[in-house]
Amino acid sequence: MKNLSYLLLILVFFACKTEDKNKEKLLETKLKEGLYRADLKIDDSITIPFSFKVKDETHLTILNADEEILVDEITYNKDSVYIKLPVFEGVIKAKIDEQKLIGKFIMPEKGRQMDFNASLNSNRFDSAEEAKRNVEGVWETVFSPGSKEDSYNAKGIFKQNGNKVTGTFRTTTGDYRYLEGIIDGNQLKLSTFDGAHAFLFTGKVSDSLIKGHFYSGAHWKEPFTAKRNLDYELPSADSLTYLKEGYDKIVFSFPDEKGKQISLDDERYRDKVVLVQIMGTWCPNCLDESTYLSDYYKKNKSDNFEIVALAFEYAKTKEKAFKNINRLKDRLKITYPILLAQVGSSSKSEANDKLPMLNHVLSYPTTIFIDKKGKVRKIHTGFNGPATGEKHTEFKTEFEHFVQELINE
Repeated sequence: MKNLSYLLLILVFFACKTEDKNKEKLLETKLKEGLYRADLKIDDSITIPFSFKVKDETHLTILNADEEILVDEITYNKDSVYIKLPVFEGVIKAKIDEQKLIGKFIMPEKGRQMDFNASLNSNRFDSAEEAKRNVEGVWETVFSPGSKEDSYNAKGIFKQNGNKVTGTFRTTTGDYRYLEGIIDGNQLKLSTFDGAHAFLFTGKVSDSLIKGHFYSGAHWKEPFTAKRNLDYELPSADSLTYLKEGYDKIVFSFPDEKGKQISLDDERYRDKVVLVQIMGTWCPNCLDESTYLSDYYKKNKSDNFEIVALAFEYAKTKEKAFKNINRLKDRLKITYPILLAQVGSSSKSEANDKLPMLNHVLSYPTTIFIDKKGKVRKIHTGFNGPATGEKHTEFKTEFEHFVQELINE
């Protein structure tokens, strides 16, 4: 009996040791704190890099120049991590191998995915040479030059410190948000990642010209050229979308999350200044605009001012679309209504059919200013987000002055 008791004690001891080791092993599968470089694979030779910082095992921050995106929906299963990215639908599923992550970045509704890997590394891009060129300043840019269907103009705005470069491209329909990268010799490399949209810009730089390519995920690639032009300006964002001849009002009726049809004839909007936001929960510039509008609405809501948003969603069902809408509202603490204008597609041509009084829906977002008599006074295409610096400040000043003028009438 003594031998049996002794044997049982030994078994219990080693069982406890094994359990302790298993617990230690389980802890090792959590994300380690620190600064990571991640790469999204386009092909065997090209990746889109971005940086993120792990604060603790359930919180990380995506970093793009001055932008910090908090991610707080992180779960674990054995040796794998599941990272639900904020606002947008993107998720990262990866295996944790020592200090590396290997897996996929997935967009479920769009049916897209990219190979993903990450490791502790402070460099967003690797640099082989010191900067031989300086791109600071304004660049008149054409994407897909020579193409009748795909060509469009942009304004590149960059700052450079040593070989580090930040800035963005503004277009008539919005901007490419916070870009960050380097000049490696005479090669420009810029990227951004916001949880759904992964952009990479690469180009060869001379004194007054950049020739390169723009990659959006692994599904889109187009050339661009840019030339120095300090005085270059894009067309006015207030002239691109307008009411067709014979119209002075905008009319619609779309459901809210409770299924109630909402229109501008409702008591809530009668005899008030109303802002109509045409947007989508999948749209990065719409996120920037919604962040600004939500804050402005809270600070300036009065009996004479309202905002209503019309969401054009590519989610395949109404239920999924409203789930995305409510997630956006919760994240940004939006208190004005977001109606479901379209489901199953974010097509602008289909959006035109829903709002036939407009010459076209050129951009998400588009903002329509309506006076107390229900007449459209201005339509603003796109949004100059915080990455555009002075242009963002200028937009906010003009926006606030114009709204106040309408309220005072």
